[in-house]
Amino acid sequence: MSEVKAALLSNGRPRDDRTDQNKTRCPNGDADNAACNGAVNSDRNRDLGQSEGGGAEREQWGKKLDFLLSVIGFAVDLGNVWRFPYICYKNGGGAFLIPYGVMLIFLGLPLFYMELALGQFQRCGVINVWDRICPMFRGVGYGICFVATFVGMYYNTIIAIALYYMISSFRSEVPWASCDNDWNTPGCTSLASYNKSSNYTDPAAWQYYQNKVLGANNSKGIHDIGPPKWELVLCLMAVFVVVYFCLWKGIKSSGKAVWVTATVPYIVLVILLVRGCTLPGARDGIIYYLTPKWHRLTDVNVWLDAVAQIFFSLGPGFGTLLALSSYNKFNNNCYLDAIVVSIINCLTSFMAGFVVFSVLGYMAHKLGKLVENVATEGPGLVFLVYPEVISTLDGSVFWAIIFFLMLITLGLDSTFGGLEAVITAVCDAYPAVGRKRELFVLAIIIYCFLGALSTCTYGGEYVLALLDRHAAPISLVFICFVESVAVNWFYGVQKFSNDIEAMLGFRPGIYWRVCWAGICPICLLGLFIVSCIDYRPLVLGTYKYPDWATAVGWCVSALSIISIPVYIVYKFIITPGNLKQVNYIFQTYSYFSHLTKNYVIYKKISR
Repeated sequence: MSEVKAALLSNGRPRDDRTDQNKTRCPNGDADNAACNGAVNSDRNRDLGQSEGGGAEREQWGKKLDFLLSVIGFAVDLGNVWRFPYICYKNGGGAFLIPYGVMLIFLGLPLFYMELALGQFQRCGVINVWDRICPMFRGVGYGICFVATFVGMYYNTIIAIALYYMISSFRSEVPWASCDNDWNTPGCTSLASYNKSSNYTDPAAWQYYQNKVLGANNSKGIHDIGPPKWELVLCLMAVFVVVYFCLWKGIKSSGKAVWVTATVPYIVLVILLVRGCTLPGARDGIIYYLTPKWHRLTDVNVWLDAVAQIFFSLGPGFGTLLALSSYNKFNNNCYLDAIVVSIINCLTSFMAGFVVFSVLGYMAHKLGKLVENVATEGPGLVFLVYPEVISTLDGSVFWAIIFFLMLITLGLDSTFGGLEAVITAVCDAYPAVGRKRELFVLAIIIYCFLGALSTCTYGGEYVLALLDRHAAPISLVFICFVESVAVNWFYGVQKFSNDIEAMLGFRPGIYWRVCWAGICPICLLGLFIVSCIDYRPLVLGTYKYPDWATAVGWCVSALSIISIPVYIVYKFIITPGNLKQVNYIFQTYSYFSHLTKNYVIYKKISR
């Protein structure tokens, strides 16, 4: 047992050099007092803004607003515009705000606060953080990196498509306004010239998106995706070039970029809201959006949709919140940050509903249909419905440019955050890589670009839809469940509360501790089980994916999940000693880590 304990003390303590000065500040300088010695260095590093890993200074945000805009930009993404309004009206309109608010209070906000506090206290990425909490969960960090890179592959293609639309709008008339183009078919109908006596079955915007932008008419399915479409590849390359130069210098570069990318969407949303509310039929669309259907609250699927929406809207589990907050000052008020950002995120989603449904009401008025017959979500909303409406407005070129500019900036912020989580994690875990950050960022960008090429082919929409279903939703819920259990059960919710007290000067109340240790893990586990049981074969329009494609999708999901048990088994195998001794190591890693942090609390209180 003494050998195991010695191994524990040498591996479990923070990686700081012991100095004679440290020994004089602790009762003893031997191995048994390693926690105290480590605490001195740990506290000194935090006071100096240094990393605990190698003693080198860790970057800090130049301004508090740099951090807030980065977090807001990550949390507020395309989903706020193209998913929340549809989910809201589908699940009871205004009545949906009740389960949405409940899940924000008991799931979204606690997880958001937990990740911000965890990153700010530990000051490292999603891989190293587990060495300081419970080392066998290091696989969670690798799983998060898999998810972030998978999402980076297809998410940037959506931004590239928006860039393609914006560039194409720089002309006297938006190209999808008419039906006399070489990509149109005889059945084409333009909303701009539509009259109620004609059929509206093959819109001009649909033909532009399918035949011109994607070239989907040249593909029969995922088995026949064809070659890359060079226009989309160039747009994708331009997006990744922007992402690279915003990330290559770390938060010094990305912190400046978000002043544009995080603020432009709000300016455009306000402009579009004012314009949308002046359109005929807008009132009907907004009323349809808000009218409560109280009987829907008894439907369990409404509550499950609320759980999923609030979870994916705020974005815990991606590692981004942890990575961004790791560059904060030690005593930054992350509690207030979590509340402010969460409220901004939800209010943005709510406001986007007015922007979307005012336009849908106008479109329904124009077509003589009910709002429910034109409402949609996802790419169909931003690349079909909204462009079609824009083509009917005076100054359509202006409205198209600012709309797609908004989509581009919304997407870029989320890309910055997702890839920064990977970059920070790897650079912290492997200092040799961190010393060549620019080259590593370039390697990540090239890797994601090559992986995204399949989504730029004629059949790219089939690949994109497959990745959208399997890259993150299922695996991310499981990862976040394990993360919540590891922090609040293995490390301990009381210890975690002590860490927060060390930073903020007050302990989290009973509400936070109950949510972290009980409500969040239960909700996440339930959502994961339901997601697996209620899984339905992927269908895109009338196209049903073959079984082999579904199997590939599950392999993508499994790759992120399986890294967790694989690393746990690996850690048990490489750790010397019998099963009882190995269990002792995993328990006391957290214990000695906590001794270190208690010393930090003691030292700060005694000043």
